[in-house]
Amino acid sequence: MAAAAANPPAAQSIPLLTPHKMGKFDLSHRVVLPPLTRSRSYGNVPQPHAAVYYSQRATPGGLLIAEATGVSHTAQGYPETPGIWTKEQVEAWRPIVNAVHGKGGVFFCQIWHVGRVSTTDYQPNGEAPLSCTDKGVTPGLDGVNWSPPRPLRTDEIPQIVNDFRLAARNAIEAGFDGVEIHGANGYLIDQFMKDSVNNRSDQYGGSLENRCRFALEVVEAVVNEVGPDRVGMRLSPFADYMETPDSDPEALGLYMASSLNRFGIVYLHVIEPRMVKIGDRLETPHSLRPMREAFKGTFIAAGGYRRDDGNKAVAEGYADLIAFGRLFLANPDLPRRFELDAPLNRYNRATFYIPDPVVGYTDYPFLEDSS
Repeated sequence: MAAAAANPPAAQSIPLLTPHKMGKFDLSHRVVLPPLTRSRSYGNVPQPHAAVYYSQRATPGGLLIAEATGVSHTAQGYPETPGIWTKEQVEAWRPIVNAVHGKGGVFFCQIWHVGRVSTTDYQPNGEAPLSCTDKGVTPGLDGVNWSPPRPLRTDEIPQIVNDFRLAARNAIEAGFDGVEIHGANGYLIDQFMKDSVNNRSDQYGGSLENRCRFALEVVEAVVNEVGPDRVGMRLSPFADYMETPDSDPEALGLYMASSLNRFGIVYLHVIEPRMVKIGDRLETPHSLRPMREAFKGTFIAAGGYRRDDGNKAVAEGYADLIAFGRLFLANPDLPRRFELDAPLNRYNRATFYIPDPVVGYTDYPFLEDSS
């Protein structure tokens, strides 16, 4: 499809609504649906209502990234999140992917392993969650009594890498256009990379290069399985989600952005540094600009963007694409609303993670429904 076909002349003056070539994909605009956990995949199996939800947010030439999807039976840490390690799960994803493709959308599947962000309730045979460390998440954080993790033995790590490889293959079999490797937000890959968590003394711990070894082995395995043009990665070097800060996030981010170039992956998706208190005011002391300049593929920025600052980031070359999480969740026709500068639906945080197949999921009105 021609990327410009979905962009009338009036939209061309809005940076977010201009076309972008992402590898072999012709995107018609730069508004991305990022992965958003919705906790509506009963028994870790994607459900038919997800086809409605994702297709509502699909547009010709628009990029959607599916919610974080487990790579194995040890990867789970939250209720009713989807997986892609069984044949049943692959078959359940297929009609959902078809629904997005029916609207002309480009659909990637985010593949993850939560690592220590889990409890024995989610683990096979009630075993301890797996991580790079025996240091657990503080019990009670986010209202969950997280279980102490077990550090992976060096000889077990290739099996986890292989789980990511097989999940990527399954995603392509289900019809996805590609996969996004989840290396952010305090989950397993991030746990290996961050020096506040990783206390290993083998080749996966210590130096920056060693701490990033697992992440890059996963990337290499996935790229070898499905091809670099079908692989993206998400990172959050500046974040401390689930107690995973790093002492030198600039070095970590730059090392990963540069290292990913050798695999030729199609995009890098990075979460913006949060504002922090410096003295008596809030400031953002870090920037994604060095990572953006180091990485050779498409660069996606995420983190509290709205229409105006999203347009500014694209216009200034700070990012190629902008991910809008809560706004896209609450506004299934977000690109259209941005085109018209129309009012936005307010999101309801209380319904983000409830298991209801409609409420807070597929019942947000479109512009024509609310006028």
